[in-house]
Amino acid sequence: MNRHEDTILALIAGYVDTVGFIALFGLFTAHVTGNFVLIGAEVAGVGQGVLLKLLAFPSFIVGIAMSSVIFKFLERRHAAHAASALYLLQAALLVSFLVTGLLAAPITDATAAMVLICGVLGTMAMGVQNARGKLLQVAGLPNTVMTGNVTQVVLDAIELIHRGTRGDHGQQVSERLKWTLAAMSGFAAGAIAGALAFVKLSFIAVALPVAVLLFLAWKRRSNP
Repeated sequence: MNRHEDTILALIAGYVDTVGFIALFGLFTAHVTGNFVLIGAEVAGVGQGVLLKLLAFPSFIVGIAMSSVIFKFLERRHAAHAASALYLLQAALLVSFLVTGLLAAPITDATAAMVLICGVLGTMAMGVQNARGKLLQVAGLPNTVMTGNVTQVVLDAIELIHRGTRGDHGQQVSERLKWTLAAMSGFAAGAIAGALAFVKLSFIAVALPVAVLLFLAWKRRSNP
């Protein structure tokens, strides 16, 4: 996975996570473990949508499992297409997320069936993205949750201050720092863009990450 691809995927994660958070009562579709904090708050009587957030974790697991099954099936028969298939799967799930979101509008009831289905589909889509890097077994950064990346940025910055950029080790640390900062910037930009787009376009805003995923699928298939 090249560095530009990591940044693009981080942007998609920030974008979709923010759309889900705004539209679906604070649901995290990418940073799925963050829902546990919100569940705890809602059990204490703060917030709403506890069922929606309880469904997020199994939905995320289903997205990962689907990715693994499809990837392993295609890898044996069409290895060049296996990577692009994961982009297509995520795009299909996001299209379903978009459609169910529009059908559920106006979203006022966190327990409505269409709202729950919408949340499940969005979380499954981001489960696919999380699984992709591990299935491909390529070097890359976490692109859906930035906590680990923030830690790495601080450690690398201190390392460079301590030892400088000279030598192979210094260059390696410097390159990793630039790569990580690019992914974090992409996630932040995606979060801002997702918020602004959703306010203007509602769930139609999800068409943008779908288009980007289709482009990545085409690019991957053309250049395996």
